[in-house]
Amino acid sequence: MTGRRGGTVATVGTFDGIHRGHQAVLREVVRRAGETGERTSLLVTFDPHPLEVVNPSAAPRLLTLSDEKRALAAGLGVERVEVVAFTPELARLGPEEFVRDVLRARFGMQELVLGYDHGFGRGRAGDVEMVRRLARDDGFAMEVVAAVKDEGQAISSSLIRTAVAHGDLASAERGLGRPYSVRAVVERGAGRGRTIGVPTINLTSPDPRKLLPPDGVYAVRVEVEGRRYGGMMNQGARPTFGVHARGLEVHLFAFSGDLYGVTVTVEWVRRLRDTQTFPSRQALVDQIERDAVAARAVLKG
Repeated sequence: MTGRRGGTVATVGTFDGIHRGHQAVLREVVRRAGETGERTSLLVTFDPHPLEVVNPSAAPRLLTLSDEKRALAAGLGVERVEVVAFTPELARLGPEEFVRDVLRARFGMQELVLGYDHGFGRGRAGDVEMVRRLARDDGFAMEVVAAVKDEGQAISSSLIRTAVAHGDLASAERGLGRPYSVRAVVERGAGRGRTIGVPTINLTSPDPRKLLPPDGVYAVRVEVEGRRYGGMMNQGARPTFGVHARGLEVHLFAFSGDLYGVTVTVEWVRRLRDTQTFPSRQALVDQIERDAVAARAVLKG
């Protein structure tokens, strides 16, 4: 299937984070597809991350897993997202073969939109200038989108990863154009929160490839079936209860109900404190009440 009769307006790449630079590329794809009225806007991306195949020790933790990428691209108006399995065989394709055999033959690409620093194909040899030559030879249109900058520096996935890893959520949000987030399914927990009067939702453990900010207690916003709620999340161990495995446990403000099995999106807003061990349940409850006051203040601001 290649989309509408006129084929596709495509872009290709890892697109980890769908940050503001990526968004500029995707908006151009959508705009050009809309102009023709006959072509489908298409993002071709990869799973796993190419470095997991060509240089596993250098593979980064991810800002966006495939399902998150699909949702974000769709939110920008991209009609079709194809997640291609990145294999050693794919890694060996030269850029010309990749464009002709994958983008053109498989996905019906008639127009290609790339970021200013794009590289793909074996050894990332398919840079913008090489693709321009290929576009002239093969008769497809090509557009290059300029860098989007933050404080004079081009926004990149690697810079945002560094910010998230260091807990610099404000810098990550500037680069992403939105708060950093995770999508997860609500699962049954041990019910400890209810025993202390603070009901929580427990989230399935994220894919280990997903990058998380430092563990701690956070003010968060949570999207639940199209509605948004404020809350606070404990990310990490629950040492007061003797639980040392990392978990994601959220108390939602102004919400009551059963969410088991529902997929939610949690946005980290601000770190409130470290996780810590309390001498008693009452001491924990007292701290949670202080955390709730602090989280509400953050979310109001």
